[in-house]
Amino acid sequence: MPEGDNVFRTAKRQHAALAGKVLDATDFRVPTLATVDLSGQRLHAVTSYGKHLFHRIGDWNLHSHLRMEGAWVEVWPGERWPRQVYRARVVLRAASVAGVGFDLAEVALMTDAEAAALRDRLGPDLLGEWTDADVELALQRLEAHSDTPIFTAMLDQTVVAGAGNVYANELCFLLGVAPARPAGEVDGRRALDLVHRMLVANRDRDARSTTGDLRRGKRTWVYGRAGQACRRCGTLLQGASLGARAGEERSVTWCPHCQR
Repeated sequence: MPEGDNVFRTAKRQHAALAGKVLDATDFRVPTLATVDLSGQRLHAVTSYGKHLFHRIGDWNLHSHLRMEGAWVEVWPGERWPRQVYRARVVLRAASVAGVGFDLAEVALMTDAEAAALRDRLGPDLLGEWTDADVELALQRLEAHSDTPIFTAMLDQTVVAGAGNVYANELCFLLGVAPARPAGEVDGRRALDLVHRMLVANRDRDARSTTGDLRRGKRTWVYGRAGQACRRCGTLLQGASLGARAGEERSVTWCPHCQR
């Protein structure tokens, strides 16, 4: 499941492969960009912000969002594409490598002002500079959701950018609170510190772990473990769905003993 750490690593790989190269050809397989040709433009950088990806090409920002199924991959000469050709939404070709975006949920070309406006609508990036000012802004936005379940509030990308379902579940366990506890009853500063530290710990490794154990089946405290024993107390973990509105529910798992 792509979360802020996945997108951070994707940007890092794409930047290493493509930054500084002049594009030989571009292929945008989305209706709104079907006639766009950025061949001959230099790809300057690839960066992430929360779950959003930005390829800086010439004077444009190619914005994309992976959602559940999307992926950007680097394809070198002679390599087979890892997914079917028809699933490609964007192809950026340079002399020695192609960056291919598969199953992208969102694709758009933005000016600098448009890209900045999008970032301004989001909360602070958990894998950005994360300054004291970022923490204070995130706290203000979290306080504005004081009646919202803490699980749901942490998924709101306008509060803080980068945490998804895995981290929201794990955060609630580490805080010792039930996912439905109102955010106003939770120590917001501690919550932000914990989720920030979890993402930073995982940003450079493919095997995401919140327990500190990288072995398969040992990597999470509660996420994906409904019906199994709590790693701390042995109580059977409970599972349900929780969301701010109908149709936006996400899977939650918690320990009824450790998370009061």
